[in-house]
Amino acid sequence: MEDRRVVITGLGTINPVGATVDATWKNLLSGTSGIGRVQRIDVSDLPSKIAGEVSDFEVTDYIPKRLARRMDRYAQFFWVAARDALADAGIAYEEDDPEAYRTGVVVGTGIGGVESFEQEIDTLFHIGPHRVSPYGIPKIISNIAGGQVSIDFNLYGPNTTAVTACAASANALGDAGELIKRGAADVMVAGGADASITRFALAGFAQARALSTNNDDPLGASRPFDADRDGFVMAEGGAALILEEREHALARGATLYAELVGYGMSADAYHITLPRPGGDGAARAMKAALDHARIAPEDISVINAHGTSTQANDATETVAIKTVFGDRAYQIPVSSIKSMTGHLLGGAGAVEAIASVLTIRDGTIPPTINYTTPDPECDLDYVPNEAREAEVRYVMSNSFGFGGHNVALIFTAA
Repeated sequence: MEDRRVVITGLGTINPVGATVDATWKNLLSGTSGIGRVQRIDVSDLPSKIAGEVSDFEVTDYIPKRLARRMDRYAQFFWVAARDALADAGIAYEEDDPEAYRTGVVVGTGIGGVESFEQEIDTLFHIGPHRVSPYGIPKIISNIAGGQVSIDFNLYGPNTTAVTACAASANALGDAGELIKRGAADVMVAGGADASITRFALAGFAQARALSTNNDDPLGASRPFDADRDGFVMAEGGAALILEEREHALARGATLYAELVGYGMSADAYHITLPRPGGDGAARAMKAALDHARIAPEDISVINAHGTSTQANDATETVAIKTVFGDRAYQIPVSSIKSMTGHLLGGAGAVEAIASVLTIRDGTIPPTINYTTPDPECDLDYVPNEAREAEVRYVMSNSFGFGGHNVALIFTAA
């Protein structure tokens, strides 16, 4: 199975800067932020009152009402993204289609159905156990997004879920690629979603001092690598990519967006929320991805940074990049789209994978907006404030999660 190569043949996303791939890409390149004051819930007593919401999301415009009420918001986002990615790839299976048995799903989520969890707990304690929904448990569990997608789109192949915090959907993509490479599947729907703009989640992350409290300037609050950054901005949404064995894709005349060639993982083994000082874990994940891709550090054209806008993460990622790339780190554009989308937690890596793939396709790098005050600890080329045309061969995309989970993916032209 050594010669089985993995290409991307379909894309789908719904996130704070766009309800489609085209809208997302247009807004990313124009430097448009999707962050504002939270509208869906009461945040008057919370320290952080801003987030990247998917505005005007009327779920029944996307999903039949009877089906939608069985899913938490995070699963709804992934369902929409998966539907769009499958349509983009030109894949639709009838029940018991032989190809469907070679098609699976890997989803990444950081928290799963936290909104439903809050609602059901509130019902339990304020009304009583007799009013807890029979859909309560299925809506909460992290694997249900993948399960629902497999049910509704007749996908009988491998189906699993990565729950590695903010690295989850990057893990999902890497794991799906490995399933294809070892011959367990020919096609995989892979990506992730989270919908954690809830009172509990916002309060919890605020208590961990992870969130920005720049409430008076929502559009400027997410500022990765900037000296004045004060925390990440919570966001919601999801993304899905169709990964496919290359010869299988060519045989059916599919569009090839890019090829997934590198997947590296590591553990910090240090702290439940903070990255290991010096960036050793992140650097090892990047080196592992380079080894897996069988390329040298000088082959990387662009780095899609994890770039959360927290003090510790951005400084640590910068050091890790220097560790891996040496002096050449200063010549590599390092872009963080979280400056516009906010942080989708478990869904972030998949949205950023789409941005990486489109960077390769169009030869244009999205900017890191809100970069105004350089930080001596963060002294690389962060593509400040304006998109940039470039010759792009390989893009590395980094994702790091609470618990010390580190993932790096590498994409190239197909």
